[in-house]
Amino acid sequence: MMNSSWNCPSPRLWLRTPPARRRVSLATRSGHSTPMQRSTRNRRAVNGAIGLFVPRTVIRERCARYMSKGKPALRGPLLHDEDFTIVAKYGSEFRGFVQYYLLAQDVFRLELLRWVMETSMLKTLAGKHKSTVTKMARRYKAAVDTPDGRRTCFQVTVQRDKGKKPLVARFGGIPLKRQRTAVITDRNPVMATARRNELIHRLLAGQCEMCEGREGLQVHHVRKLADLNKPGRPERPPWVHLMAMRKRKTLVVCERCHQDIHAGRSATTTRK
Repeated sequence: MMNSSWNCPSPRLWLRTPPARRRVSLATRSGHSTPMQRSTRNRRAVNGAIGLFVPRTVIRERCARYMSKGKPALRGPLLHDEDFTIVAKYGSEFRGFVQYYLLAQDVFRLELLRWVMETSMLKTLAGKHKSTVTKMARRYKAAVDTPDGRRTCFQVTVQRDKGKKPLVARFGGIPLKRQRTAVITDRNPVMATARRNELIHRLLAGQCEMCEGREGLQVHHVRKLADLNKPGRPERPPWVHLMAMRKRKTLVVCERCHQDIHAGRSATTTRK
């Protein structure tokens, strides 16, 4: 007696069906396609083994997260992050998705996702620096050695003092090749936003960003960057130019410079 939950035809109809068409498609609850494998030598036979494949719908849905109007698009919320953070976030998301499907026979189909995410990342970097995708690709293009040979990737390196190893953020460089012994560790990547980290580092620097003073440091806030370009203002003071240039809604200043800002006095700056 056949299991009706498989949606199979009756036993009599099943026996009359040609062997090449006796294909039972199973689907796990998570939507992963596991059809029965067929021979590729034009023989009407089924080997009875279960095949693991990447669902086409999953690839399309994942690509859609990085696209707009059918094309790879930049991600606006990341425009104010550092280049290291942008590349690290894209790299973590792509690496986690690929590692989850390394057991699939057609993991090579994720090449489309790699291209979409790579183009979206380069457009985000280009939008931040007001540059082009080609220039960003030329700046961060690198090569990495893998067990399957040398692979092209995009890499941002941050040098550190006191003999510490540099920080490296990398996107790509992962061979899209099936690994039969892959172990899936399903973890959600935790990416801290760079805005909070940058503000902490700027406070730890211990300097006023206007006059480079080191006493009584405070943080000046604006509600949004658009408020810096209000009409009717005859001339923008130096602190407005500095915040607009850095595209930051915060400014670390000493107490005297903070008072000058709120009083409308022109606070001179020694920073560029």
